[in-house]
Parts: sequence; C-alpha cells; structure tokens
Amino acid sequence: MHTLRRGDRGPDVARLQSALNQRLEPTPMLLVDGDFGEKTEKALLRFQLFNHLPVDGRAGPDSLRALGMSELTAVDSGPGHSAPAPWLDIARAELGVSELVAPGADNPRIVEYHSTTSLHASDDETPWCSSFVNWALIRAGYQGTRSARARDWLRWGRDLSEPEVGAVTVLHRKHAGRHDASTGSSSGFHVAFFISRTPTQIRLLGGNQSNQVKYSNFFLSGYEVSGYRWPATPTSR
Repeated sequence: MHTLRRGDRGPDVARLQSALNQRLEPTPMLLVDGDFGEKTEKALLRFQLFNHLPVDGRAGPDSLRALGMSELTAVDSGPGHSAPAPWLDIARAELGVSELVAPGADNPRIVEYHSTTSLHASDDETPWCSSFVNWALIRAGYQGTRSARARDWLRWGRDLSEPEVGAVTVLHRKHAGRHDASTGSSSGFHVAFFISRTPTQIRLLGGNQSNQVKYSNFFLSGYEVSGYRWPATPTSR
C-alpha cells in the first residue's frame, strides 16, 4: 500500500482530504484539491494524535485504514502533476463571468456557453448551469450532454460513489417549487463541479450561481446530492 505524504498530488490525496474533513471534529475544512500541503499535514497530525497512531504526518497503512481508505490508486508525487480533471482549470478561468444587468443586454460569453446545448438559448437569463458544464467539458476534449437540463447529467458518464475534485455534481433542492436565486433554477436541479464538502455543506464551482461563475457553498439541510458523475472517455481530438 502506498504512503501519502506532503508534496503528493492526485485523487488519493483528495480522498484523504475528504476523509479528514468528515472524521475530524471540529472539521479542518480542507479544500479537497488533491494537493497534500501544510494544512492537510496538520489535519492528519491531529487525526493521528487523537486516534493513537504514529504522529508523523504521513498517511501510511494504519492511518489510511483508520480513515476508512483501504485502497489507493497510483499517486502522483511532486510538482508538475495535477488532479485528473482538466476541465476544472478551464472552469476556474471563467470565474467572475456574470449576467449583465442592463435591460436587454446579454453577456456574449454566457450565450457561448448556451451554444453547446441543443437549446441554443440566446440570452443570459435562461438558466445556464448545464450550459457552463457542457462548455467546460467540451473545451477540455470531453463529450457533454448537449442538454440544458441539469438533471440530464445523471445519465451521463459513470457514477461515483465518492466524489473526486472536479466531479460533475447534480444537486436537488429539497424544497423545490419556486425560483432559486442561488442557482437560477425553477426545477430544483443544479449542476456544477465538486470542490469539497463537510458534514453540513458542499462547495461547488459552477455557472449561474447567484448569476455568475463562482465558488458557492450549499448547505445540505436545503440541498441533496443526486449524483456525482465522471466522464467515461475523452473525445478524440
């Protein structure tokens, strides 16, 4: 079994960060980004101390088992390696893109997002969370759903039992039935990219979150996760 240590990067580090967020009280609120840095190391040291494990800041077999992580995939170590979600960098580059407030004015960038769906909406007021996810994935070389409906992502790619950083995440508002200002949705469904979670909330990067591309925290008292999805294969370039 691999040992995870400071400087490692990859999906296993993201799983470690998620496990530490869930099993430590109070939660360290780690950003689940797959990068084993100082904050992750400090959280692991605290977990080891509280669970009478060797306090060395390394996630070896004993620490991993205590965290419920019995298996690891290959670990990318050192600088120059990134988590396997290239669409997430593309999505981050769009942070701040927002709807225009002037009457009759529409942000052409949002209209460009819409062009990746069969709806081909021509304004920035039509709900665009699914359009944004389609656009980012297509730019990264992956097929999307070509649907403007967030719930259609539940039939796309493959299901993840546990989220990876960058996973396409479908939320459903528990008390749907009216327009949701946080997601622009009237159906109750929203889709965005997974960043991190705690026992009480989930953090997503997405479009049409308060009318812009941004990071948002959604309280799980008001929303439930309908599914985490991952692309099956990249498109050919």
